[in-house]
Amino acid sequence: MIIMNIVIFWKKGNAMTKPAVLITGASTGIGATYADRFARRGHDLVLVARDAARMEALATGLRAQTGVSIDILPADLTRADEIAAVEARLRDDDRISILLNNAGAGLNGSFVDQPTDAITQLIALNTTSVTRLASAVAPRLAARGDGAIINIGSVVGLAPELGMSVYGATKAFVLFLSQGLALELGPKGVYVQAVLPAATRTELWGRAGADEANLPPMMDVNDLVDAALVGFDKREGVTIPPLHDGRLWDAFDGARKAMLPGFGTTQPASRYVA
Repeated sequence: MIIMNIVIFWKKGNAMTKPAVLITGASTGIGATYADRFARRGHDLVLVARDAARMEALATGLRAQTGVSIDILPADLTRADEIAAVEARLRDDDRISILLNNAGAGLNGSFVDQPTDAITQLIALNTTSVTRLASAVAPRLAARGDGAIINIGSVVGLAPELGMSVYGATKAFVLFLSQGLALELGPKGVYVQAVLPAATRTELWGRAGADEANLPPMMDVNDLVDAALVGFDKREGVTIPPLHDGRLWDAFDGARKAMLPGFGTTQPASRYVA
């Protein structure tokens, strides 16, 4: 049933009316690059970000080059009234069958130096908005039996050693949410992909307060998105573009699954018995 639903979805996608894609954080960087790629695949777009002027400039170029329809929906996803408008669009617009949760931010400095209000804003954008938008679209996609949700996470969510405690925690949340949704929605025909980039050359670094002149080498955003779309086309649940040896992820995930039976025991492990 899962395979059949996926085939049906992509047959629809190859017809005259390919599903529309709503992309958050679409004014620049990863979101803008995804917009370019999906437009060139023939998908209509709904672009969401705070910077309406930059989205309109992007849309104008893509309309001329590809002929697709592109709507602009300016919104600050940390504001309740503005994210509500995006949620309504996802609930009500039957053309939209792909949600790309890309909007996110970083925060410079160590945890003890980061202002509490800034941490709160970061969590609202990186986790709450991702969850709310997925919640808005998932019931409609599940009822139809097709569609896709792409959530942009980060390898930092797997690596507390990198010292980005709050940012990494939000990205660990995105990975867990994506895997949980895949288990729930996959049998209903909805494909969920988590994309975990490593350091990618975008404006996020400067906005987070980093000294862009002294940043180390990073992956080009075009390479990142093209690799992520290969994973999308392969229906990967988790796509990690910088990981060259995929067996390492398989081993990591296998070790996690091997622990599951032990979680159901009712007695403490012997190493914890005094």
